[in-house]
Amino acid sequence: MKNRTILLLLAFIGLTASAENPYKKYTTDLPFSMPEVSAPVIPQRQLSLAAFGADGTGRQLCTDAFARAIEALSAQGGGRLVVPRGIWLTGPIVLKSNIDLHLEYGAVIQFAADENLYPLVHTSFEGLDTRRCQSPISAVGQENISITGHGAIDGNGQYWRPLKRAKVTDSQWKTLTAQPGGVLRDKNYWVPSEGFARAEQNAKMNVPGGEMTEAQWQDIKRFLRPVMVSLVGCKNVLLQDVIFQNSPAWNLHPLMCENIIIDGVLARNPAYAQNGDALDLESCRNALIVNSKFDAGDDGICLKSGKDADGRRRGRPCENVVVSGCTVFAGHGGFVVGSEMSGGVRNIMVRDCQFLGTDVGLRFKSTRGRGGLVENIYIDGISMNDIKTYALTFNMYYGGKSVAEVLASGQQQTTEVPAVPVTEETPIFRNIDIRNVICSNAGLAMEFNGLPEMPIDGIHLKDIFIRAKKDATFQYSKNITKDNVNIIIE
Repeated sequence: MKNRTILLLLAFIGLTASAENPYKKYTTDLPFSMPEVSAPVIPQRQLSLAAFGADGTGRQLCTDAFARAIEALSAQGGGRLVVPRGIWLTGPIVLKSNIDLHLEYGAVIQFAADENLYPLVHTSFEGLDTRRCQSPISAVGQENISITGHGAIDGNGQYWRPLKRAKVTDSQWKTLTAQPGGVLRDKNYWVPSEGFARAEQNAKMNVPGGEMTEAQWQDIKRFLRPVMVSLVGCKNVLLQDVIFQNSPAWNLHPLMCENIIIDGVLARNPAYAQNGDALDLESCRNALIVNSKFDAGDDGICLKSGKDADGRRRGRPCENVVVSGCTVFAGHGGFVVGSEMSGGVRNIMVRDCQFLGTDVGLRFKSTRGRGGLVENIYIDGISMNDIKTYALTFNMYYGGKSVAEVLASGQQQTTEVPAVPVTEETPIFRNIDIRNVICSNAGLAMEFNGLPEMPIDGIHLKDIFIRAKKDATFQYSKNITKDNVNIIIE
């Protein structure tokens, strides 16, 4: 009897341990208060995509099969939609509450290269309220959703993106510009359609400006290329272990979501992909980004909260975020805040990450007109290697180009500028703690380039070792503390 009691006790202890939230460890012992984040609970039932007449050879569209399968699961209260091994060609997939889109080994979801499959929707892009083509994968206002498994999701990005000749080999240029319907804007710049070329003439960055008729919107659809995964206003989200690649614009874009976990994913785009950010976490609350890899043509891990008046009107900061155990390969920046941060960014922990070959390691960027408060950022334990420009940069003069492009053009803001009155449009960066950083082979060590009316304030650097070709520079910054900061110029 005694032995049986002991066995039952041990079994109970085992069940209790196995039921404990594996993500709890990321929100303990933080320098700010953050609630525990756990994975969504999905009902146990499951259905196979193949049971809905989907073709796994990549020859026929499976759009209707995805929609019918998701609707069938939703009608039963949710569950797992299993995508088996195969190539599943499809148009947009819309996720619903309590559903896990699960890709088995060998499963590839391939989004079709046909703009007619992606209707225009009202959304936000680059921090502005606008219209874009519907995202390949989307969810709005849903709860308990996940994308898991070991397959790959491909956005067919080359159908949508423009191309700069300087970013590709001669062979790539020849192949990619051979797509039908494309237009050479000049000998070094190609766009995928005439409508795209017309849209660029009046757009502000990548967002059309001014009043437009419906016919005009439809004419420029290819220019309105979507982010690949758009999750808006969702709660309890998990992206786990899947490969997300070749997106039309940004790859992963959670917007105004709460309780989100990104764990073990690979988000990648070709190095030449314009606006090919790997992850843009925007105005989200309580987020974990862990054990993941990012390899992109633009920023790697980027926190945002809306741009200018639209972002300030939304007024939702990106807050309570932990980034841990991640790797960023090619990209404009490893960990990035901005430049769309008009709603604020606060309470962020970044630790135990490596940036290998990015343009910049740690990148903070904004400009006059944004507004927004960035504060309480904690960075601890970063290893960097082969950083093309700065290991660390704070730049309040962002103009839409990468740091490498700015340095190459000679347009970097290095001289004194006159102060202007402080208003709600003035960006503020303060109270940022950076420690235990090792960087080997950077182009430049550090840049602090603030505004005269609002200097970068309260940056604490401790146990920093950087080998670079050029030293650190400081302009319009105050209360910068240095403890065991070593810069070796080579």
